[in-house]
Amino acid sequence: MTKRDAAEKWLSQFNAISTNMIEALHKADFDSWHEVTKPRAGHYVFHYPSQESGEIVKVYDFNEEVDVDFNGTVETVSLDDITVEHDSVLPMWGTMWSFGSRLDDYWLVDNDGLQAMSDCGFRIYEHDDFGYFFGIDGAGYSFYEEHWIPLYEARGLQWHDKELDKKPSLIDTLKAGAEKSHAMFGEQSSAPLEEVR
Repeated sequence: MTKRDAAEKWLSQFNAISTNMIEALHKADFDSWHEVTKPRAGHYVFHYPSQESGEIVKVYDFNEEVDVDFNGTVETVSLDDITVEHDSVLPMWGTMWSFGSRLDDYWLVDNDGLQAMSDCGFRIYEHDDFGYFFGIDGAGYSFYEEHWIPLYEARGLQWHDKELDKKPSLIDTLKAGAEKSHAMFGEQSSAPLEEVR
């Protein structure tokens, strides 16, 4: 089983919930929901003391300070002085999830899993009675490559066959063949390379 296969198998055990349903529950009982996503590099934040917005470029250990780029000037600021700016209250993708196993929930709260999940691009919410829910604030790219496989790795799971992941993918094999053909025969052989992508 490849790492992607293993990540797919793990994900199949999660509880998938419509973001619209979460939104309705959120509106009905706003005070019971808390976003617990940790700041990560790439997040845009608002800095209260300076009244400026900027992008986090580095998160320091223990999550007490971050470096923020304010229009080309990088400053180290306290996490207490910033708020992450999101376009909406909930993630944009139409599905949110909760873990299907209590072991994953324990990892989330006891092993700095909140930071790991945040670093993998998830937005995470805690409900006072029902636990943790998470979603992806993005679309139009491979969720497996950008989110699920990195989360599988961060979780420390080892369900995959490491030897299978060393083998080149079909795309890599075709790309290498096209590049070899290009080297042997010149420009005319480069067109199929773009079609393969």
